[in-house]
Amino acid sequence: MGKYFGTDGFRGEANVGLTAENAFKVGRFLGWYFGEVRRRDGLNDPPKVVIGKDTRRSSYMFEYSLVAGLTASGADAYMLHVTTTPSVSYITRVDEFDCGIMISASHNPYYDNGIKLLNGRGEKMDDATLSLVEQYLDGEVTVFGKTIKEAPYALKDRIGKTVDYASGRNRYIAYLISLGIYSFRGMRVGLDCANGSAWNIAKSVFEALGAKVYVINASPDGLNINDNAGSTHIGGLQKLVLDEKLDVGFAYDGDADRCLAVDELGQVVDGDKILYIYARYMKARGKLMTNTVVTTVMSNIGLFKALDELDIEYARTAVGDRYVYEYMAENGNRLGGEQSGHIIFSKYATTGDGILTSLKIMEVMLARKQKLSELCAPVRIYPQLLVNIKVSDKAATLGDADVVRAVKEVERELGDCGRILVRGSGTEPLVRVMVEAENDGICAACVKKVTDVIRNKGYEVK
Repeated sequence: MGKYFGTDGFRGEANVGLTAENAFKVGRFLGWYFGEVRRRDGLNDPPKVVIGKDTRRSSYMFEYSLVAGLTASGADAYMLHVTTTPSVSYITRVDEFDCGIMISASHNPYYDNGIKLLNGRGEKMDDATLSLVEQYLDGEVTVFGKTIKEAPYALKDRIGKTVDYASGRNRYIAYLISLGIYSFRGMRVGLDCANGSAWNIAKSVFEALGAKVYVINASPDGLNINDNAGSTHIGGLQKLVLDEKLDVGFAYDGDADRCLAVDELGQVVDGDKILYIYARYMKARGKLMTNTVVTTVMSNIGLFKALDELDIEYARTAVGDRYVYEYMAENGNRLGGEQSGHIIFSKYATTGDGILTSLKIMEVMLARKQKLSELCAPVRIYPQLLVNIKVSDKAATLGDADVVRAVKEVERELGDCGRILVRGSGTEPLVRVMVEAENDGICAACVKKVTDVIRNKGYEVK
């Protein structure tokens, strides 16, 4: 990935790794760049950029900085205000914006934030354009046959305007409701909105479809996003489902592009099980185009064995929903996603959408007249242990000869009865060590063998 933009945008601690000045410069370059693209296409009207944000306190600061940069260089900025990443993707695509921007650090704590850029199709921005943005941030960029240090300011009537576009968010809500082909009447559903972007959207959708809704973590104050809440802290939702005897629960992350579920027994249903449930449903109806599910290298062996039983093929990409989507777009696949809950239904969206995912799970439950635990039953998930270590240098850690040797030793020990995956995070200064094996004891011993080497070599940051 690039210097600033990782697998999920330009992310860092607000006013430390990511500053208001960074946001202003990103906006200023994009406003000028897309204006030039339009002029070269023979169009004289200003570029249009739509912006959404999550509930972090710093999101307002970055929103205003981006808007200032965009309008200063001649673009019109349409503001969705607090909304989800998939809603920005949807509106960018259907309303033909030149670019979409989401201000969010997803599942990270409140003091982090990020800038996600989307192209006119609502997909994550291509690396070539991101590289131009990065060059501009570093002081100089060569584009359109010339080198510039500062994007020209727009003058007089060419200065851009801001537009309140809350109506776009409402149309996205209507779109989600339109996808509910069954009434949810009689269903008792729990929602954990992570005090994030879904807080004022998810409940409205489920109630419109007739469900009795129980909501937790839907009171954002700018500082409590993802704080012991949402898909990364699912214990609260499990308790809610059991205490209220609910049929199902759904947990979203800060920007609601991922979803994990809890069945009626209080058991977590992760992205691998969600992929299995919907792949089986699609295949039974002849809707699983290419007969392939796209996963990442993090998916559990148990998923692949269950898919084999159904004669469904699978492809594995690098970790990151952008890689899943790119593979799907290139190969015509309809279903893909990550164990973490980024699920992509390419017929309906160009990115992971947590609320859409929960609606699709409800659809299968109602169509099959089965409880969620029953739908998951054929999947035997192998024990998996993932340990994240904060390190001073991801590349040096992963390239260290002793670390590499320890990983190879674990691979030999596991053989065909498990696997180890060691990789750097695309969004944080972390090295992730994951082991999958027949029991928890083997997982713990194998992870320890590698993490001990990382720590002993002095790479860990306390």
